Amino acid sequence: MPVEIERKFLVAGEGWREAALGPAMPIRQGYVVDGAGKGMTVRVRRLGDQAFLTLKSPGLLSRAEFEYAVPVADVEALLAAHCVSPPIAKQRTRVGHAGLVWEVDEFEGRLAGLVMAEVELADAAQVFTLPSWVGIEVTDDARFQNAALARADGIPEPRLR
Repeated sequence: MPVEIERKFLVAGEGWREAALGPAMPIRQGYVVDGAGKGMTVRVRRLGDQAFLTLKSPGLLSRAEFEYAVPVADVEALLAAHCVSPPIAKQRTRVGHAGLVWEVDEFEGRLAGLVMAEVELADAAQVFTLPSWVGIEVTDDARFQNAALARADGIPEPRLR
């Protein structure tokens, strides 16, 4: 079973731009089924000129993830009329740091101003070096999962530990 192990952080500076591995890629995504932490979430995503259907089990740090390439026209139709909440728009930039590739997402629309960085890990206990441009970790805050952000009216206030 494919498993995604991912840590999420709010971005606290602009230093990531210098380490970008290429230009930003536009993303539009929406949720056909929003498990809201209780069941499987079904996401459709347009990433540049590609499109994907993704199923994710509940979880924050680690969860099952199944992703399939699908026709762009199908995803556009689902985004236009079949999502349970408004789609999210963002720009994603891949950034290298200390041997890992981070994904930095700059959100648009009602979430404009939110910039998050994610890093996928081989296992939950993997040790890694934080870049200087990351701030508060939000991995364990379900309000910062993309499905929750799609339901949100604006950017959640992070909980300080």
